Amino acid sequence: MAEDDTDWKVAAKAVPELRFLKALVSGLALVMGLGMIAVVAMLWMRLNQPVLPELPSAIVLPDNAEVQAVTFARDWIVVVTDAGEVLLYDRAGRLHSRTPVQP
Repeated sequence: MAEDDTDWKVAAKAVPELRFLKALVSGLALVMGLGMIAVVAMLWMRLNQPVLPELPSAIVLPDNAEVQAVTFARDWIVVVTDAGEVLLYDRAGRLHSRTPVQP
């Protein structure tokens, strides 16, 4: 029978750089696996967050208004409604300004 050169040990003896190449490929596979775990973990944490933050209970919206966006500033809470209005509340929940948005 002819000599079988597909065996890893025989090939490693014939070409010593293959051991280094094997270590590089194994390291790359390990880093890619850890990277995939990190990406999945970050997506899981990010997608578990609520879509909109909860409004404080002191804020009373106008009749038939649905919240489209909420921004919490240092002293103000800005609410954008589906009717195209921007409502400005203070931290106590009092409405200070009601501005229609121009398209």
